[in-house]
Amino acid sequence: MKAAVIHGAGSIAYDTVEDPILKETDDIIIKVTSTAICGSDLHIFSGGIPQPRPMVLGHEFMGIVEEVGKGVTSVKVGDRVVVPFPIACGGCYFCNHELPGHCENSNPDHYGPEGGVLTEKGGALFGYTDLYGGYDGGQAQYVRVPYANFGPRIVPEGLTDEQVLFLTDIFPTGYTGVDWGQVKGGEIVAIFGAGPVGLMAAKSAWLRGAARVVIIDTVKYRLDKARETAGCETILWDSGAKEVVEQVRAISSGRGADVCIDAVGFEPDRSLLDRAKAVIHLEKGSVKVLEACMSAVRRGGIVSVLGVYPYLYDNFPIGQFFDKGITIRGGQAPAQKHIDKLMGYVVEGKVKLDDIITHRLPLSEIAHAYDIFNKREDGCVKVVLDPWS
Repeated sequence: MKAAVIHGAGSIAYDTVEDPILKETDDIIIKVTSTAICGSDLHIFSGGIPQPRPMVLGHEFMGIVEEVGKGVTSVKVGDRVVVPFPIACGGCYFCNHELPGHCENSNPDHYGPEGGVLTEKGGALFGYTDLYGGYDGGQAQYVRVPYANFGPRIVPEGLTDEQVLFLTDIFPTGYTGVDWGQVKGGEIVAIFGAGPVGLMAAKSAWLRGAARVVIIDTVKYRLDKARETAGCETILWDSGAKEVVEQVRAISSGRGADVCIDAVGFEPDRSLLDRAKAVIHLEKGSVKVLEACMSAVRRGGIVSVLGVYPYLYDNFPIGQFFDKGITIRGGQAPAQKHIDKLMGYVVEGKVKLDDIITHRLPLSEIAHAYDIFNKREDGCVKVVLDPWS
């Protein structure tokens, strides 16, 4: 089959690889009909999260069930399914507590309670390095899906791929940021990052009854897309964090937002000075967006961290966290927890997901797709790939 294979930092290719096979009785094989590139894939592409051997990437995919193991009861051959990005068994302590990203069984080689930088990680993820299970991902023509009685959801009749594809990750992830923020109605929600997850967080904030939603980003065309697709206010981060924080406070009676969502993570746009400081402190990336969230949130407010932070940072503002009484939640989104409710929103027409797509490309153009997404060229916000064209 054909697949997108990472070969090191900055190198992804359209390769011929072995077809996946059933390995366990509760596996299925899916013929992928649509897949997408996620912002977190760029952390592997950049080398920010290392992957030493070639691997098929991608954790946003859907398709048609081609084969089923003899223990699979929830789906059958021919079913059209969408697959949440965490690989989770459905029966361990964490799965039973709606924390599939911490599954105790899906990542046996690297799992542990510590949550270290290069060891003792959480549960497995599709196409997301050996540290997270080493499972090949769905930027391919076919993919093996383990624990198929727990993850895949059958797509209701009448919905296109593009209407439901983002139920795999970015919609549940954006919704999780708002859910962690305990948005019940009337809140001011500030979202840092106008990428796909940030846009889904904005859509989710409206679903939960937010009074005002503002998105902050460094790229104007992404803010234009945010206004168009999420109907929110926008702030261009074109100088320092202080000016951005002041603008957030200005729309909230000087207090700060009730909820701030970090949808950027450890690889934000940075100046040469920022990069030099990171080298001096032996740090990979930056926590500048998280720091801005902690300043922009009100006292007693909540910061939801959806962006990836895989490393340690000595300058974390613990004093500010304590003095302001901030609640911080973060981690991999529990996609399986929310996917059925979110599917209902799509079926009922309460939310539109496919309006954030800017590029539809064949999988054979994977190198170009990663390039424009990574460099934010050609107005790229979200790329959907067809493995069969």
